[in-house]
Amino acid sequence: MRFASLGSGSEGNALVVEASSGTTTTRVLLDCGFSAKEVERRLGRLNLCIGDLDAILITHEHSDHVGSALTLARRASLPLYMSWGTARAVGADEADVDLHVLWGDETAAIRDLAVMPYTVPHDAREPLQFVFMDGCSRLGVLTDVGMATPHITTVLSGCDALVLESNHDTAMLAASRYPQSLKARIGGNHGHLSNDAAAAILASLERSRLRHLVGAHLSQQNNLPELVRQAFGGVLGTNGEDVIVATQDAGFDWLALE
Repeated sequence: MRFASLGSGSEGNALVVEASSGTTTTRVLLDCGFSAKEVERRLGRLNLCIGDLDAILITHEHSDHVGSALTLARRASLPLYMSWGTARAVGADEADVDLHVLWGDETAAIRDLAVMPYTVPHDAREPLQFVFMDGCSRLGVLTDVGMATPHITTVLSGCDALVLESNHDTAMLAASRYPQSLKARIGGNHGHLSNDAAAAILASLERSRLRHLVGAHLSQQNNLPELVRQAFGGVLGTNGEDVIVATQDAGFDWLALE
């Protein structure tokens, strides 16, 4: 299995996950938070096109995650996977798309990939995050979540790779020019993880298999990559150089689990 980001942040999110078995290859797009044209352009950086995808999965209905998902699903005849609450929120339940409804903790098979959605606290209708499995490796994804839960710790323990939200530095958010209501939303239990909160989740996990750690969904106004590396490195007992930070414009290139 390998994975790469098309971009990560409040202006758009999309992650490609690929698994191969014998002569077949499965590729799915987790979130599609850009215009159709931009998704195609960013896929091109990975030498892919829309026709190389087998499915689109959506975590929740916010525009930086759903973006052009319905448009691309119709255009390329791709199945769309999401919770029923998300489907209702984005109109997928009434759209001319191949909709597959996901339920928390019920694993779905998409060709060579096993996909396990799990529920998280976030200010959306029925948000899900995901663990991807190919029979050998586990990739955990956790973005757009307000706080840790025991279930999150259970689900993400034992992963070989982890894409973990580290949205903001608490002091930078407090000192920002954001309205107090927005600060409260971002920092609340159904908002986004601070660097310290993300590090605490990381510390709670069983990490003996962890090979790749990615900090994701960074605020461009209220965070810095070096602060994420410092927070995660403190848990790992390193200087953070081994921590990958996803960016809004470039995401990150392929990371392999073999």
